[in-house]
Amino acid sequence: MKLFGTLREKPWLHQTVVAGGATEMPEPDPQGPARVALRFILGIVGILFFLFIITFLSRSQYPDFQALAGPPWQPFTDTSRLWFNTAVLACASIAMQLALVSARRGSLNAAVAAVSAAVFFTLGFLFAQYQLWLYLQGMGFYLNTHPADSYFYVLTAVHGLHLMGGLVVLAYVVFRVWYDGDPSSLGGPLQLCATYWHFLFGVWLVLFALLTSRPETINALAALCGFGGR
Repeated sequence: MKLFGTLREKPWLHQTVVAGGATEMPEPDPQGPARVALRFILGIVGILFFLFIITFLSRSQYPDFQALAGPPWQPFTDTSRLWFNTAVLACASIAMQLALVSARRGSLNAAVAAVSAAVFFTLGFLFAQYQLWLYLQGMGFYLNTHPADSYFYVLTAVHGLHLMGGLVVLAYVVFRVWYDGDPSSLGGPLQLCATYWHFLFGVWLVLFALLTSRPETINALAALCGFGGR
């Protein structure tokens, strides 16, 4: 019976226990549906990138596959550009967390400054990724040059599109900052935005590690997934 009670629970409603063990009418949580929707979106995005990674490892076992790191002529043997891009995205994620903390403390100016910094660093990351595309093309690594090149462009493009979608939502949050003038009401929306940014930063770290892996590492990962080494 406890199982059926758990299934009937609504996580977006707060239940309050009063004297005698009775419960009051639950008060709706304004962020409950949005929180559930965010979890659903993050699950879908996670599955999408997981499938990309699995197909990448499977494709790596074909003879024409060449990893983007390892030999000195491969572009990601030197990872300095990718480390710079990662640092920029990390700053965006930190700025989102600072915006959340400032909103919860009721500091409107600090929240606005932190949100603005998050937007700035996110756009900076997207621009740096575009510059990385130009850098690879200048070295002769195009979308259809090798399978690994194709995966790089597709993975970074899909990741960038998800960040751009987050910026659209964040623009709405910024509008609420200026329109409401009440930073305390922004704690919920900023919590969701910060979670989204942290998640995409984690996804990028996984992509970074995968794209800069040497052939031996990629083959070992492929073998662990059951594709066999070459």
